[in-house]
Amino acid sequence: MTMDPLSDVLSLLKPRSYLSAGFDAAGPWSVQFPDQQRAIKCGAVVSGRCWLQVDGDAVRLETGDCFLLPSGRPFRLATDLDLPPLDAVRIFSGARSGSIVTYNGGGDFLLVSSRFALAGDHADILLRMLPPIVHICSAAEQSALRWSVERMMQEMHDRQAGGFLVIQHLAHMILLQALRLHLTERGQGGVGWLFALADRQMSAVITAMHADPAHPWTLQELAHRAGMSRSTFAQKFKQKVGTSPMDYLIRWRMLLAGDRLLHSGDPVARIAVSLGYESESAFSTAFKKVMGCSPRQYGRGQKSALSRQEMQAIDVGRLETID
Repeated sequence: MTMDPLSDVLSLLKPRSYLSAGFDAAGPWSVQFPDQQRAIKCGAVVSGRCWLQVDGDAVRLETGDCFLLPSGRPFRLATDLDLPPLDAVRIFSGARSGSIVTYNGGGDFLLVSSRFALAGDHADILLRMLPPIVHICSAAEQSALRWSVERMMQEMHDRQAGGFLVIQHLAHMILLQALRLHLTERGQGGVGWLFALADRQMSAVITAMHADPAHPWTLQELAHRAGMSRSTFAQKFKQKVGTSPMDYLIRWRMLLAGDRLLHSGDPVARIAVSLGYESESAFSTAFKKVMGCSPRQYGRGQKSALSRQEMQAIDVGRLETID
């Protein structure tokens, strides 16, 4: 079965779960959470209601609602936003993955949530087009996302055999389901490759480029795939995606190349040929233009950066598991 563009992108970003926990509260309360260190926060309200605020944006969460916070910015949960907030570090300092933290005796409000990060240096290709809060409140859309969050919490709590791999797949499911729902709700008005997938013609073209990135695509050939004239296609693609078809194709090739440089062990020359470049020098020129450094510098630098990030995470106790 051929992967679709959204699956392609998520396969490069490789979500890794940090922590899953519950919050059981009663009475009035307000909790301020710190910067999430570029991690994504996803949660589901099992019972009760509260406010969720990121910067100046606030939404009301009701029982059954789910949310995704893709920016990693500080956020606040509260029964009343006028209450002075408590520091989340004080409340959750002793929490372990899979545990439920109780405040004021609990019983009025229960939230389960997970925090995970996207590997690599390219999470912005996905996250920059999302709002600070992705709020999923339709009853018909909540169950799949909430089930994934709760199941992740159960896996991290029970520590069963194979749990690590299950958690990684659940992290993918959480992000994918939230993005699907957001695409369904906002696909007609957004700009970016994600929202372009809601358009039949643009989706066909992006799918073709992803399916065969090494093909020597021309503007005319892509326009034919969309069933449009070349000029009309170029204009619509730029309007929907925010960049030209050829620029999008080159960017996608370089993202694939970056992933190969980090994980495959293939030499640069082989990667270049596999992505449609006749010479290593032509590929290296294109790579440096898009990625800001040569392929060899990228491979060395990114591996070192990932190693440093993981060691730092261990030092401060943020990571429960590491790939």
